[in-house]
Amino acid sequence: MKKQSFYILIIGCSRLGVYIANNLSKLGHSVVIIDEDESSFILLDVNFSGFKIEGNPAELETLRQAKIAKADIVIVTTRDDNINIMVAQIAKEIFKVPRVMARIFDPVHEGSYLLKNIDTICPTSLAGDILLKAVTDRDEGK
Repeated sequence: MKKQSFYILIIGCSRLGVYIANNLSKLGHSVVIIDEDESSFILLDVNFSGFKIEGNPAELETLRQAKIAKADIVIVTTRDDNINIMVAQIAKEIFKVPRVMARIFDPVHEGSYLLKNIDTICPTSLAGDILLKAVTDRDEGK
């Protein structure tokens, strides 16, 4: 049985975006990555088989160029929570992308994403929870 291949749009070609794009490409998915800075694409693996689009991800024309309306999944990984929130909402509400995921840094924003059916990952909360657990486990003698 052949594995299902998805059309995945990644917003942001930072270390996280590159990591996700390279691995999804290796798994055989159709990947398009958008970034405003063309030089960021140099971080992609030489075997990356997807497409790269230089442009502002908050502009509808850039998203249309990336064929966002056909995307099965949109993953937003820029370093700017406001851009991530806006692009995730555009993907979900305007283009009706079935699965939208976004990285956010401010834990305060997590609740608003859940209400909009957008999956989030918050490195601040994850690291904070791990560190708090390490401290409390140590206090309890674990």
